[in-house]
Amino acid sequence: MKIAFIVGEPSGDRIGADLIAALKRRVAGLEPVGLGGEAMAAEGLESLFDIDELSIIGIGGILQRAPQLYLRLRQASRFVIRERPDALVIIDSPTFSHRVAKEVRARLPNVPIANYIPPTVWAWREARAAAMRPYIDHAICALPFEPETLQRLGGPPATYVGHPLMTVPGMAAILARDGDLAERKPATAPTLLILPGSRSGEIVRLLDDFGETLQRLDRRVPGLRAILPTLPRHRARIEAAVAGWRAKPEIVTGEAEKWAAFAKADAALAASGTVSLELALAGVPMALAYRLDPVAYRFRNLVTAWTAALPNFIVGHPLVPEHFHEFVRPEHLARRLQRLLTDTPERRSQMAGFAEIRRLMAVDRPPGEAAADVVLGLVGSRR
Repeated sequence: MKIAFIVGEPSGDRIGADLIAALKRRVAGLEPVGLGGEAMAAEGLESLFDIDELSIIGIGGILQRAPQLYLRLRQASRFVIRERPDALVIIDSPTFSHRVAKEVRARLPNVPIANYIPPTVWAWREARAAAMRPYIDHAICALPFEPETLQRLGGPPATYVGHPLMTVPGMAAILARDGDLAERKPATAPTLLILPGSRSGEIVRLLDDFGETLQRLDRRVPGLRAILPTLPRHRARIEAAVAGWRAKPEIVTGEAEKWAAFAKADAALAASGTVSLELALAGVPMALAYRLDPVAYRFRNLVTAWTAALPNFIVGHPLVPEHFHEFVRPEHLARRLQRLLTDTPERRSQMAGFAEIRRLMAVDRPPGEAAADVVLGLVGSRR
């Protein structure tokens, strides 16, 4: 059996590797082909090109790289069509992967296509759900509210399989360790996580504000310790930026160090994004902030969602506070975080909400195994 994959960023690479491993346990001689990263390569996929070329954030970044993206799109589409796989699985990166899926459906209409991590139609451009239906046979979802949302918007059939994040060893250890989140109290000398983002642009736009917030908070909270987990490629830039700060965070890199920091943290100041779900599952109260790049800011009216925070979507109410653009104010953030670093109603409310998120996201089987069921079911339906 030959399964083609189109993956455009590291988070999708980890999900794809997990799915390939699950499929290999079920199908002898499975041949994965297409586009992926290092984790998928370890499972036997030889990628067409380095997926770092596709790791672009924001409308501005896409416009700047449009010619290169077009060439890679043609290359990927022609490769899949030439390989004639038993199924195509596209994972996240909808700007790129869905265009490949459309080309494959037009040329190979009998090849089933699954979309693992479908577009965030619940956040913006709802019409994309119905537009997917002609070329996506099934959506494999990592968030519990997505199947109902896709059905309501006229999208393809969908299945919630659980979030791969919950099986990451560091997160799994935290989930196994914790008892009642509502009973967890902050430390007398608390620890604050500072998470300015995983991409260069995010860090540039937020780090100064986060630094000023830390300086103000350090004067308000005795014994405060700050930890800033980041990727190795960003360490030098961040070290240079924090060198002049009076109160400095401890900078850590690596997965083990990151999850150790999450396990001991009492609160977090974070760039809005997937990390908010990581914090919620780890039981870390948070304040979120974000600044769009100048081009994306011009298109902000396209965002129709009532929130940008995944924890809020999952529980259905404004559980964690969000601060965007002119509302990224260090004094406001410092006062907000001080309430989360002490035993207050605000902190207890978030912890109760995080316990509900854990309940809503719980599944009986690993996500990769459930996703493999969907893919194999699609293959079987076309034979």
